[in-house]
Amino acid sequence: MRAINGEKFVIKGSTERLKGTLPVRGSKNACLKALAAAVLTDQPITIKNIPLIEDVFRMRELLEFLGAKIKKTGQRSFLISAGNVKKSCLDFKIAKSLRASVALTGPLLARLGTVSFPFPGGCVIGKRPIDMFLNGFEKMGAKVFIKGRGNNFTIKAKALKGAEIFFRIASVMATETLMMAATLAQGRTILRNAAQEPEIADLADFLNSCGARVKGAGTGTIVINGVKKLGPGIFNTPPDRIEAGSFTILGALLGDKLRVVNCEPLHILSLIEHLESMGVSLKKGKDWLEVSRPRYFKPVNVKTREYPGFPTDLQAPFSVLLTQARGISSLFETVYDGRLNYINDLIRMGANVILCDAHRAIFHGQTCLKGREMEAPDLRAGLTFILAALIAKGKSIIHNVYNIDRGYEKIEERLRNAGAAIERVV
Repeated sequence: MRAINGEKFVIKGSTERLKGTLPVRGSKNACLKALAAAVLTDQPITIKNIPLIEDVFRMRELLEFLGAKIKKTGQRSFLISAGNVKKSCLDFKIAKSLRASVALTGPLLARLGTVSFPFPGGCVIGKRPIDMFLNGFEKMGAKVFIKGRGNNFTIKAKALKGAEIFFRIASVMATETLMMAATLAQGRTILRNAAQEPEIADLADFLNSCGARVKGAGTGTIVINGVKKLGPGIFNTPPDRIEAGSFTILGALLGDKLRVVNCEPLHILSLIEHLESMGVSLKKGKDWLEVSRPRYFKPVNVKTREYPGFPTDLQAPFSVLLTQARGISSLFETVYDGRLNYINDLIRMGANVILCDAHRAIFHGQTCLKGREMEAPDLRAGLTFILAALIAKGKSIIHNVYNIDRGYEKIEERLRNAGAAIERVV
């Protein structure tokens, strides 16, 4: 596992408009689940359009630790052979740093009948329990053993059996993980109140191409009829809708006909609606968006929700826009606790924000932000600090850029090509 180094971003704020194009890479969340799904079969799996980000590198290390053979067949393509996967215990050091490691539990349990893993890590954005995963496995006939003050888990099942599972919260990762496990379970599994994100439908299509029998993915009810074995398959990673949304927000802040390309505008309609209500000028194509900064921003109220609502992963970048709106705006985070902690850094930059509680904030704008030194606490907040620094007066320094590299491939190079003054420094 790569050690977190001392790299930092040095950013010079400017009122200069950004032009040209910003290409969107493959979806982090979709790619990570496809990598996990490769464990379900002993046949070769090809994954294309892979984003070259740290989370993907960590997942690759986990798969190789388990015994999978991974060959790079192109700049963004892997050929995965998991026929030799015999280990059922995840590498604890890597798994503790990667929230998506929990997605491997379903495939390993279905394939080997047992899996051991630590409480998964990742971004520090409040409580992210895994009880829905554990309860789902238990309903499918597995036994859960908890050790180490509730931080280490072993799950065993001679054979998973189909079950009806209702998610009290529409969890994306729980939906995906149990859906993968159910593909090799005996009988029919029905997932109710399932998450409806586009990545879930993409994963289901991939599983079906390998011989699975999944129906309803992308809706609130998913039906999986288990099969005995899955075959080979190819997964084309779709564009990352959160990255596309982040770049679109940047275009609203500083764009002069800035084009976000290789994206899927239909996947970020909620964001587009909010931007247009603020007065942002947007043009849409099948796989591109063109964005320009308006003369001024109107205030707006934002409430995060599960897809197709406003994405929780975009509320932090969007907050930078709220600091620039004329009037009073509000932000209501309904998905995670503690996800508004980054706002304290925006306040230190000059933003006029009242934190009402762990979920709500009120923005008074328009305010002038000033450059300062910060540390990226998590992936989305790190990107937020980049956006804030680009519109701030003076120089900003952002430390712990590993957290940004986890989800954004060479972000500084793409931004610099559009005219941003950003450098990576050791």
